[in-house]
Order: sequence, then structure tokens, then C-alpha cells
Amino acid sequence: MTKFSFTRNATDGAARTGVIDTPRGQIRTPAFMPVGTAATVKAMMPESVAATGADILLGNTYHLMLRPTAERIAGLGGLHTFMNWDKPILTDSGGFQVMSLASLRKLTEEGVRFASHIDGSKHMLTPERSMEIQKLLGSDIVMCFDECPALPATEAEVAASMRLSMRWAQRSRDAFGDRPGHALFGIQQGGVTRELRAESAEKLKEIGFDGYAVGGLAVGEGQEAMFGVLDYACDMLPEDKPRYLMGVGKPDDIVGAVERGIDMMDCVLPSRSGRTGQAWTRRGQVNIKNARHADDPRPLDEACSCPACSNYSRAYLHHVFRSQEMISGMLLTWHNLHYYQELMAGLRAAISEGRLAAFVADFHALRAQGDIEPL
Repeated sequence: MTKFSFTRNATDGAARTGVIDTPRGQIRTPAFMPVGTAATVKAMMPESVAATGADILLGNTYHLMLRPTAERIAGLGGLHTFMNWDKPILTDSGGFQVMSLASLRKLTEEGVRFASHIDGSKHMLTPERSMEIQKLLGSDIVMCFDECPALPATEAEVAASMRLSMRWAQRSRDAFGDRPGHALFGIQQGGVTRELRAESAEKLKEIGFDGYAVGGLAVGEGQEAMFGVLDYACDMLPEDKPRYLMGVGKPDDIVGAVERGIDMMDCVLPSRSGRTGQAWTRRGQVNIKNARHADDPRPLDEACSCPACSNYSRAYLHHVFRSQEMISGMLLTWHNLHYYQELMAGLRAAISEGRLAAFVADFHALRAQGDIEPL
């Protein structure tokens, strides 16, 4: 059986490219993980997601434990079988969603007691229960249970929250046990304070994980502050293990994170934007709602080979969005995911060939031009 392992094949500055090996297949890094919240990437078939070049998906513990329940998914053969995705799946711990979605939550040393946002039913999520749920789901990469403090917060609040997360990280490790072929990732916390990030990283290394996430960013602190943390946070984590930046992001966030040594990212943005008429292209964002597209026979992006760009005009995409047709979200989501995966492939090639700086300069120069001129 293939063990979980990470091989770095090349570096360029702080950026790395390599491969994560899992029993369900390889994950080429840097990797972007589409988000399949409720066992589906919204508006996409699993085979279509694979066709964009995705090696791994993310599933949400919080959503799946509430509906249809982890026990039901386990009874139906696990998450991979349930959603017809045979490649690797990473599941988050549920901590972030509890903090952001659940109502009437009460945080204690034991865990978080909360009421479901769906039906108000009461639940308790602890490090041990999070590990149990993720085991029932059968995910390949499991995230340890952590607390995500709502920002803005004082440094004392961030410190207390980080230390609670580190105690929960130890409990997650203990509860995860020995599961060959499955990986457990620890999550560094500490806000934007270097000393707290260092303390968190030391504790996580002491516990020992298969990979390490940088948590508590992309929560409204702004790109400059996020990059400021990534400038030192990556170096605090083991070089020989994958580094995962949670919840990022826009294309320029991704490029900046990769430049600073991040190997994995996830974000709802490509699919959420697709459903709201936003397309991400080499030349920046295109709002298909705008009337300028109504008579435009050109594709969204003539250099793109996705179905939306190969087979449909801007005029058609504008029309189906305005008409609230289902195909609108399907085509724009496919395009966005294709663009994101193409960006990752470009980054991997540039790092391998030692030309990342030129790739990044071209990326920013093309985006600065903005969308093609209206007809």
C-alpha cells in the first residue's frame, strides 16, 4: 500500500514544486483544491472537476456531519464512493464553520457546543469527535480540530485561542491514532504576531504531523498582512512536509503564497464567483452581467480551452446568466476551475524550470491590462 509521503522536486527561491503520494493517487504541488462543501463542487460533475486538472478536493466536516451525517456516509461506503470521486479528499475539521455559521455556540476546553444552522439541533464538536467524523468520511487528509478566533481580536485573545488550539492539536493527534495511508495535518495559529506563530509552530513540530497548515489568515486581514505573515510563517514549518494555506484565494493571493513557499490551497471563490456571473481570466476578472457583453461573439478568454471558452460566446454567457439558466453557473464554474488549475500548472512548470520570477511578472502584467476592449 502506498504510504503518505511528500517529495520536493525543485525549488525557485522560497517556492517549491513536488508531489504528495497517497494511496488514492498523486497530488502535484503547488495544488489548488476545489471545495466540495456538501459532497459536491457546486454546478460541477466530479468527472468535470477532474477534467480541469484537480488532483484533490476538499470536503466540509461541519456540513456533512449535519447533513446527511457522517454515519450515513460511512454506511454508504464512505465519502469517495458517495460522491463518485476516486482521487484524494481533504476534510477540514469543522472548527471554522462552527465559528462562522453555527448559532448559540459555547466554547469550552472540551470543545464547542452549538446549534445547527439548518434545523437548530444541538451538537458537540470536540477534537475527538472531529477525528471520528473524518474517519467515518474516509478522507485521505484529515485536519486537526482548532479554534478560529474572530478578527479583530486583541493579542491576548489570539494567544489564548492559539494555545487552546495547540492543546486540541495534541488531542486530535492522540484520537487520530495510527491510520496507514491517511494523513493528519496540524494547523499553525497566532494571528499576525510573529512570536505567537513561532510558539505555535514549535508545539506542532513537537507533536508531529504529516503536513502543516497556516491557519487564521484570509479572514479579513488583507493581502499585505497575509503576505507579511507568510514571509516568515512558512520557514517555521518543516521543509520536508506539505504546507497548506487554508481558504486562499484570489489568483494573485495564490501566486504570492506560492512565491513564499506554500504547497496547497483551497477556496470557494472559483465556484462561488461562477454562480454570481464572475469569471477569472488571464486579464483579471470579467463580470458577465455587464451589458457590454450582450452582442459580443468572442469567447471569455481566447487562450482558454475550457468548454465555456471553446464553445460559447460572451453574448451567450451573458444571456444565460441574465435568464437565470442553470447552465450559466455550470459553464462559468468550469471556466474558473479550469483557469485556476491552469495557473497551478503554470506555476509548477515555472518553478521546475527556474523561471518563476518571469512567470509572476508576466502574470501581473497581463492582469494589469484589464479585460479586452469592448466591441
